[in-house]
Amino acid sequence: MTVRRAPRPSGRPGVRRARHPAGTADEASAPRRIHADYTGGVYGSMLAASVIVGAGTLGAFPRLELVLLLLLTGVVFWIAHVHAHLFGARLAQRPPDRAVVRRVCREEWTIVKAAVPPAVAVGAGPVLGLGVQGGQWFALSVAVTGQVGWSVAAARQAGAPGRLLVLSALVNLVLGLVILASKLWLKR
Repeated sequence: MTVRRAPRPSGRPGVRRARHPAGTADEASAPRRIHADYTGGVYGSMLAASVIVGAGTLGAFPRLELVLLLLLTGVVFWIAHVHAHLFGARLAQRPPDRAVVRRVCREEWTIVKAAVPPAVAVGAGPVLGLGVQGGQWFALSVAVTGQVGWSVAAARQAGAPGRLLVLSALVNLVLGLVILASKLWLKR
């Protein structure tokens, strides 16, 4: 008699392990694949949009300063998330090894990846004939678009049905519009 065990949860919120169809040979030894977690992209895009709104007037090189601010903020928040994952729950159980550190760094990297398109948008502003303010609005729209895109990718990865994909996109669009409205309100 073979006893089948349910797959163990990964212990990390937002990360699923692939399920193997029932009846496959040697289920216990089948490799488990970790799916990408795009929720960091949603968070990173929202963070980038907030940085753009909060940047206001910058110094002598506003475009360069905003690009650096976006990228550095993404990296700092990535480090903070990695630290929280590694030392929040894991330290109480056991110290993380190098493989765990690399895996968590890789999993949280979407926070930094989400900051890149808005930073590129700021840098592309002059090529598109946009002034500093126009470049900021363009970068803000890129960040909000990224936020919606990452949320749909996360919902799709989680296996959400179509109506939940749409709902996820709408919720993140509304959140992005709140950030856009705050920029308008702050600039009055």
